[in-house]
Amino acid sequence: MIPRGTRLLPLILVALTLVLTRPALAEVEVEEVVSPGGIKAWLVRDETVPVTAIEFTFKDGGAGLDPDGREGTANLAASTIDEGAGPYDSQAFQQKLADRSIRISFNAGRDALSGSFYTLNRYRDEALELLRLALTQPRFDSEPVERIRGQIMVGIRQSESDPESVGAKALREAVFGDHPYAEPVNGTEASLAAVTVDDLRAYVKEALTQDRLTIGVVGDIEPDTLGAMLDRVFGDLPETGRADPTPDIEPRIAGGSIVLDMDVPQSTILFAQRGMAIDDPRYYAGMVLNYVLGGGSFNSVLTDEIRVKRGLAYSVYSFLHPMDHAALLRGGAATQNARAGETVDLVRQVLTDIRENGVAADKVEDAKTYLTGSFPLRFTSSSQIASQLDAMQYHGFPIDYFQTRNAQVEAVTQEAVDALAADLLDPQGLLFVIVGRPKGLGG
Repeated sequence: MIPRGTRLLPLILVALTLVLTRPALAEVEVEEVVSPGGIKAWLVRDETVPVTAIEFTFKDGGAGLDPDGREGTANLAASTIDEGAGPYDSQAFQQKLADRSIRISFNAGRDALSGSFYTLNRYRDEALELLRLALTQPRFDSEPVERIRGQIMVGIRQSESDPESVGAKALREAVFGDHPYAEPVNGTEASLAAVTVDDLRAYVKEALTQDRLTIGVVGDIEPDTLGAMLDRVFGDLPETGRADPTPDIEPRIAGGSIVLDMDVPQSTILFAQRGMAIDDPRYYAGMVLNYVLGGGSFNSVLTDEIRVKRGLAYSVYSFLHPMDHAALLRGGAATQNARAGETVDLVRQVLTDIRENGVAADKVEDAKTYLTGSFPLRFTSSSQIASQLDAMQYHGFPIDYFQTRNAQVEAVTQEAVDALAADLLDPQGLLFVIVGRPKGLGG
């Protein structure tokens, strides 16, 4: 058992962080900038460092647009957009980035494609031109496409022997069936091999459109200057593209266990049940509930029962997983094969106890202290702040979210958490996927 004083030390440090950083966060002013061409961004001006950071997202522009049988198209496109553009082949483009310490990257997820940009202001004009070219004139030359495709293929093959990846795949398939969320973002070997350069070009045309775009910007920059930048970089993108065909789905999880045999010394356990959408008015209570359940590391009930009291697992966790078209509450653990059944039973017992008896008042207060105190840690760099600005727009949060978010957390009551636990937690509906050679599982 860890001494109580040791367990409270992280909370004391978090509280100190809150005291020291809250005034700076409260003073952050977010401005909405609309370019002459009608492109919108949220801006935080920062004159303390001579840099510009831009984070942007194309909503409904992710793997949901992959053609049937060519899953992995969005991921391959995102991985090669910056491998040559306009007059510059891959080597020349990457050399220009390196010479000026410019950072441009893209990432495809299930629901969106996102991009990241960072430059010193003295190189900003050159950097913006490279970003514009990547967005509007990606080359998709054979050499970089095949090189990156090969790298992704290696990752796919390696995932087939990784217990966590194997379990996650089985979980997706069990929960989502024939829904697109069941497909891996990076595709399969067969589907990725089928992706052509024409597919990549079609994807970019359909996904990288102005109507999907959210943008966050941080830097030493005036709104008028930013407006011109937005039109320069994003103004040539198509106004609209192909609609994402991904339908909303209510995960139908019947509970029970799926065991996947793998000759490894410990069992990897993943679990899932229905979750809650990020626009659910109870979501702040959900954040507190999840922290108490398994999101709070050593302050969580799952860790206390499974690791601290019984030494069954080094790590056990839970998290809320809201997506654009579905929502889950997920978690996991790893333990000796011989004690897998005991661990599964304890996860279910913890959820049952919280559902039926609620949570202790001090657990709620500890969760709120952490969630409010750790919030400023998301704002330690220009890129992090820009990312938060982008995410706020993506999820429809208000422009004063930085100032109001912690008050929303602090307003959560124990009664609200208990009511949510009684409604949300579904111990009998938990689906477990266990990879290994587990012992002691019930029927």
